[in-house]
Amino acid sequence: PAKIGTMTFTGFPDAAFEFYEGLEADNSKVYWQDHKAVYDRHVKAPMEELLAELADEFGTGKIFRPYRDVRFSADKTPYKTNCAATIGSGYISFSADGLSVGGGLYMPDPKALARYREAVDNEKSGVELVKIVAALRKEGYDTMAHEVLKTAPKGYPKDHPRIELLRYKGIAMMKTWPVGAWLGTRKAKDRVVTTLRAGVPLNQWLLRNVG
Repeated sequence: PAKIGTMTFTGFPDAAFEFYEGLEADNSKVYWQDHKAVYDRHVKAPMEELLAELADEFGTGKIFRPYRDVRFSADKTPYKTNCAATIGSGYISFSADGLSVGGGLYMPDPKALARYREAVDNEKSGVELVKIVAALRKEGYDTMAHEVLKTAPKGYPKDHPRIELLRYKGIAMMKTWPVGAWLGTRKAKDRVVTTLRAGVPLNQWLLRNVG
């Protein structure tokens, strides 16, 4: 039984998705201030409850700030149109479009990227990664990188047996579901857990080879 005073995750309510639909239509300070209570109660609180329930297995969770950094961006809209969090090496996000869960190395710094490429090039660790990626794809997960080169990175042959993974600037896995009634139930947690667990072999490979 849940302890008195602790909240239990019961899904992301319709109000959360309606909040983001409204924000997409009117990304303004006025809208945000008028709906701040909705954000706190129906967006942020369920995400906090979910992270708290997952912490024992996956580590501490952290919700991203809802404010966009517009200093260097042509898009000056002030608020993010999704609620995202990191948990261990995983990532959870929901928006008016649905739920996304994933993990991996999404935007590596140059040193991490160099280590990633060396590990892909290496026969043993490279073949290991190929198997992990193949298993993820077979289970219906997307594998991706923030950026993919058109050709081989400098210093690697164009006909490298693992050229596809060498062209990736990092490697991540993800699954996305459109909005459905299940999102407002405990089933949302089940899908998050299943996906985070599926990402464990990839995250462990990254930890061993990239750090």
